[in-house]
Amino acid sequence: MTIHVTEQPKQEIDWSARLELIAAILSGVLIIAAWLLSKNGTGAFSVTLYIIAFLIGGYAKAKEGIEETIKNKELNVEMLMIFAAIGSGIIGYWAEGAILIFIFAISGALETYTLNKSHKEISSLMEMQPEEAWLLKENGIEEKVSISSLSIGDTLLVKPGERVPVDGVIVSGITSIDMSAINGESIPVTKEEHDELFAGTVNISGAIRMTMTKPSSETLFQKIIAMVQNAQSEKSPSQQFIERFEGSYVKIVLVAVVIMMFLPHLLFDWDWTTTFYRAIVLLVVASPCALMASIMPATLAAVSNGAKRGVLFKGGVHLEHLSTLNAFAFDKTGTLTTGQPVVMDFIVREGTDPKEALALFAGIEAMSNHPLAKAITKYADEQQVVPERDLHIEDVPGFGIKAETTKGNIFIGNPKFVGVDLVENFKGAIAASLANEGKTVIFMKDEQGIVALAALKDTLRQEAVSSIKALQSLGIQTVMLTGDNETTAHAIAEEVGVNSYVAECLPEEKVMHIKKLLEEYRTVGMVGDGINDAPALATATSGIAMGEGTDVALETADVVLMQNDLNRLSYAIKLSRKMQRIVKQNVFFSIAVIAILIIANFMQVVDLPLGVIGHEGSTILVILNGLRMLNKIDA
Repeated sequence: MTIHVTEQPKQEIDWSARLELIAAILSGVLIIAAWLLSKNGTGAFSVTLYIIAFLIGGYAKAKEGIEETIKNKELNVEMLMIFAAIGSGIIGYWAEGAILIFIFAISGALETYTLNKSHKEISSLMEMQPEEAWLLKENGIEEKVSISSLSIGDTLLVKPGERVPVDGVIVSGITSIDMSAINGESIPVTKEEHDELFAGTVNISGAIRMTMTKPSSETLFQKIIAMVQNAQSEKSPSQQFIERFEGSYVKIVLVAVVIMMFLPHLLFDWDWTTTFYRAIVLLVVASPCALMASIMPATLAAVSNGAKRGVLFKGGVHLEHLSTLNAFAFDKTGTLTTGQPVVMDFIVREGTDPKEALALFAGIEAMSNHPLAKAITKYADEQQVVPERDLHIEDVPGFGIKAETTKGNIFIGNPKFVGVDLVENFKGAIAASLANEGKTVIFMKDEQGIVALAALKDTLRQEAVSSIKALQSLGIQTVMLTGDNETTAHAIAEEVGVNSYVAECLPEEKVMHIKKLLEEYRTVGMVGDGINDAPALATATSGIAMGEGTDVALETADVVLMQNDLNRLSYAIKLSRKMQRIVKQNVFFSIAVIAILIIANFMQVVDLPLGVIGHEGSTILVILNGLRMLNKIDA
C-alpha cells in the first residue's frame, strides 16, 4: 500500500478512518453470510453477496489506486490488489477474492488509524491555539473578540488559567507562564513588564496586560505548527527511493504474473485452473505493500516524538541525515556558553576597601552598554553595592573609559589603556594567570596605579559538558569554532571537553573550516545560534540551531533545539539512529516475507487466503513497528 500524507483537519481524518473500518467490517459480514448461503446450495445469491462485499470493502482502496494511477500515469500496489480480486472472481474463487478484499480493507483502515497516531502531536498543538482574546478598548472595557480581528498594537487582557492568544510584550502585571507548548519545559517561568510572551503558552497565576507585536498568522506557535506539518509531508531520501521503485516493481510483478499464467502449464504440466490460480496468488504475495509502509510511518512518528520533546525537524531528510553524522562543530558563544559574561574574580590592591572600589568600578561601567560593563554592574548589584553616581566619563573606543571623580582621574580598560607594566607588576602578575584560565580581565587605575581588576568569563551552559560526553560516547568527534583568542579558546575547550578547537575564527572562516571537516569526516553537523552562524549552518550536512523561541533559528537550520538544551542533541541523534534501525528491520522483514511467500506459492504450499494473511499481516506489522518511534528514547 502506498502511504499518503495529507494535511487534513483531525476530525476529517478520524471520520475517514472510521468509514474505512465500517466498510471493511460490513464487507466481512457479507462474506460470512455469502459463505453460509453457499453451504445451503444457494450459489447464485452467495456470489451476489460476494460481489457486494467486493464493492463495499474495496471501494476506498480501488478509488485511491485508480486516482493515483491516472494522476501519476503509473500502476501502483492498490491496482495489483484490484487485479488479484477480479482474477479470483474470473476463475470462480469468489470467497478467496472477497477475503482478499476484506483483509486488504481491514489493513487499509488500520493503516489510516495508525498513521493518524503520528499526527497526534501536531493535532494537540493546533488545539492549544486560542481562537478568542480579551481586547481592552480605550475606555477600559473588556471585549472578547476573534483573534483574526486583532491588529498589531492592540492591548489584551490575559486572565489566570488562560492561554496567551498572540505573540506580544507584557505592559503591566507579573505572572508565571507555562512555556511547555513552545519549548517542552514543564517548569513555569516568571514573566513581568517588558518580557516577551508567545501564543499558546499558559498564564498560570496573575492577570496581565500585553501588547500584540505580531499578526496571529505569524506567531512563533504558528511557525512551529507549520514546520512540523512540513516535516511530516516532506519525504526522506529512502522513502523517495521506495516510491520511485514502486512503479518499476509493479510492472515486473505484472510481467511475472503473465509468465506464471503460461510457463508452469508448459513446463510442469499444471492444469490451466491451477496455473491461473497460482498467478493470482503471486499477484497478491508479490505486492510490495509492506515495503511501501516500511519508512513513512516510522519517519512521521519520529518527527512527532522530537516535536513533543522540543526538537523540531524540518523534514524527514534532515532526520535521516542525523544518523549518519561523524562529527559536530560547535559555535562557542551562545551555544556551548550562555553568551552572558559574569564576574568570576574581583581583586583590589592592598589597603583598598573592596566595596568602595566596586562601587566606583560599577558606577563608571554603568555608563556603558558594553556586555562586560553590564556584567560588572550586575555583579555589584548581587554584592549589594550601590554604584557611585554623577560621574563625568569619556568613552575611549576599543580601549576603555576615562572618568573624572573627586579622587582624580580614573581609567578602566585593557592593559594597553591602563599600562602594561602596571598590569604585569600587580599582585605578582595575577592578571596573566587569570587570562590563562580563559577569563577576560578589566583593570581600574588611579594616579597611584592599579586599584582593582575584574576577571570575567562567558560561563558554560549547565548541560554543555554532559552533552559533549554523550556525543563522544556515540562515536562522534566534537570541534569548537570560536572567534576568541587562543588562550580563551584553549581554556573553554579544556573545560567543555571537545576533541579539538579552532581559535580566532571569523564567521566567514567557519564555512572554510566546515568544508575541511566535511573532507575529513564526510558528514558534519554544525550547531550555532542561527544568526551569524547561518552560512556555516547551511554548509554543514545538518545545521542545528539553538532555538529558545527565536524566529531566526526556526528559519535558518534543519533542526531546532527549542529550549537551547544541548542534551536534546544526543537525543535527536539516538532518535534518528533508532529510526534507521527500525526502517532496516522493516525493509528486511518485508522483503523476506515476499520472498518466502513467492517460493511457497510456486511450491503450491500456500493458497490465496493464507497468502493474503501473510501479505497484509506483514504490512500491519511493519506499520506497528514504525510506530514504536512514538515512544521516548532511553537516555
